[in-house]
Order: sequence, then structure tokens, then C-alpha cells
Amino acid sequence: MDFKDKIAVVTGGAQGIGRCIAEEFLKAEATVCVIDKQPGDHFVGDIADKNVLELFVKEVIARHGRVDYLVNNALPLMKGISDCSYEEFQYAMNVGVTAPFYLAKLFAPHFGKEAAIVNISSSRDRMSQPQTESYTAAKGGIAALTHALAVSLAGKVRVNSISPGWIDTQHSFYEGADAVQQPAGRVGNPLDIANMVLYLCSDKAGFITGENICIDGGMTRQIIYHGEHGWCLTKEDFIKHLK
Repeated sequence: MDFKDKIAVVTGGAQGIGRCIAEEFLKAEATVCVIDKQPGDHFVGDIADKNVLELFVKEVIARHGRVDYLVNNALPLMKGISDCSYEEFQYAMNVGVTAPFYLAKLFAPHFGKEAAIVNISSSRDRMSQPQTESYTAAKGGIAALTHALAVSLAGKVRVNSISPGWIDTQHSFYEGADAVQQPAGRVGNPLDIANMVLYLCSDKAGFITGENICIDGGMTRQIIYHGEHGWCLTKEDFIKHLK
């Protein structure tokens, strides 16, 4: 896939999945604009702040005149109902839902021909662990925002989302239960997500919009019953898990 002379924006692009996405765009000869809280040779700022978003968009347009691809990847705060404050929950919404919406709005007049938005949701948009409400709600929100934007921007911008499952950004090796709980037989890595991002931005995906694609090695498709097919959870395991 050739992205020469294309302008790609990646939020949270200084580390993890976002960094991998940015690197793959660069390999494909795109110009990449990254915004992240981490220090580095990119736009440094917190996307929860409206003023930061406006300054970032102003800089991107001043330098490049347009944007072709917007990848909303920045990671929301993960805290649960027991200890997440009102302000922390609101902050997670700002990062995970409000910022992607506002960036789409600000860039709307400046999207190039055949532009695309890819939102990074999570398989937690459909399943949960205890004490993850702020993150899970934000990921559910961006998944729903995706199809709303796809309809509102129809004919101008294609909008899709990806829901990663377990993605190990350190490229560790896993075996045993950690691996086989995914029908694909392994834990995912950032390139599994980056490859799909670039595909969804390419003209090969020209007939795909409003979709959410779950990339989790099949984990959310596997039914697990205690005592069947080798799956076993003791009372002690369950209590430890809740803690």
C-alpha cells in the first residue's frame, strides 16, 4: 500500500500501538503528525484539553494544508467504580470520546480526497473485567461514535473502528493458557493492529465504512465453561481475580 504524499495524524503515537501505526505509515512514505503527552519530536500535549486540540489542528493545517487520515488511538484512563472519581471518569471520556469527536470536527473542512478516520476501540467494548468502568465506557463510546461519524461524513470521509484484544506491546513470548485462550494460538502484537489501520485507510477498503473490526485472535468468540475443554476456575482463583 502506497501512501506517498499522504498526511496521517496519529494520537497517542509516541509509544505502543500508536507508535507502530506511525512507523508503518512512515514506511509507506506518508507524512505523519503525532500528538502525545510523552516528550519527543512530535506535538506534545494532552488531548483531553480543548485548547491543545485546537493548537494541534492549526499547526497540522498550517504545515500541510490538509489531512488524509486521522487515527484516534490515545489511551483513556482505566479505573473502576470503587476508586474512579467523577473527574477521572470525565477525563477518560475526554481522551477516549470527546477528543476523537472534536478532532474529526476540526479536521472536517480539511480532509483530502478519499480520506479516512480509524478509531481504536477495544474488545472491552463488548466484554469486561471488574474495576474497568472508565476505560470500558470510553471504548464503547468511540465504537458508537464511529458509525455516527460514518453517516454524518458520508461521501467525504470513511470512518471505521478497530477493537484490539490482548495486544502485547513488549513483544513478550506467551505459552500455555495465555496463548491458547485465543483460538489463533497466540497473544497479539501492535503490528496486527497497524496492518489493519493501513488497510482501512487504503483504497482497498473503499467500500468499508461504519464498521468495527475486532482483532483479538478469536478470544471473544470462544465460549468458556468451567470444567470443559480444560478450562478450570477454582473459588480461590475467582476471589484472587476480584482483588
